[in-house]
Amino acid sequence: MRCVHVNIRKATFILLTILINRIQMVDNEDIVNIHRDIENEKKNTSMANQIIKTTPEDKILHCPSNLDCKVLDEPCIECELNPKCRYGELVNTTCHTKSQVNNCKGPRNFTRSFICRYCYQTDHWEHTCQQMTNCDSVASPRNYYITNCTVKGDILCLGNREFKKNVQCNWTGGYRWATTLALSIALGGFGADRFYLGHWQEGIGKLFSFGGLGVWTCVDVILISLHYLGPADGSLYI
Repeated sequence: MRCVHVNIRKATFILLTILINRIQMVDNEDIVNIHRDIENEKKNTSMANQIIKTTPEDKILHCPSNLDCKVLDEPCIECELNPKCRYGELVNTTCHTKSQVNNCKGPRNFTRSFICRYCYQTDHWEHTCQQMTNCDSVASPRNYYITNCTVKGDILCLGNREFKKNVQCNWTGGYRWATTLALSIALGGFGADRFYLGHWQEGIGKLFSFGGLGVWTCVDVILISLHYLGPADGSLYI
């Protein structure tokens, strides 16, 4: 039987050489990937710049056609609004259609009246706001949330037409109060009203306790009739 003598130094040197080469290969791959990412970013940036250059300065406006120019609304018109007007006063101002609008009839310059105020001071029916459905509408006191609002096109006002507003939480998930009350009176002992509103745990407890021997059923009828018990998602009845 022949014995093989292994030089520990040489073996260690070989292993270290292989390990270093492996590390260098990984580093080289990382460097190549970094250079590739940089090149891709440059390409994307150049393409974005080309798109910006080829895009017209003014955005395309979707305005109604074959109408009198004086009946057009924002954003198809521009008006000279004087910010030094007296608040709440009815003021006449000069308006004109934008250069992109070429399909309206009549004179492009006309006069309109507006109430001197900033856009965030408009009434709630004069602007639209984005509604949130993750707030509790039945909380006491009622919850509020901050959302984005936009003034309607036929309203003239000072400042930005888009603004943030503190709005009262007021939304519905489609639950009917009359249906809930009927279920509570007729099938409240089986927890049908609780199941309908999404209160599953209370509904199961009410089902297996036979409506708390009638006491829980009477309490829920009173709570629903007073609008104190609402849907589990925090929405309002319709």
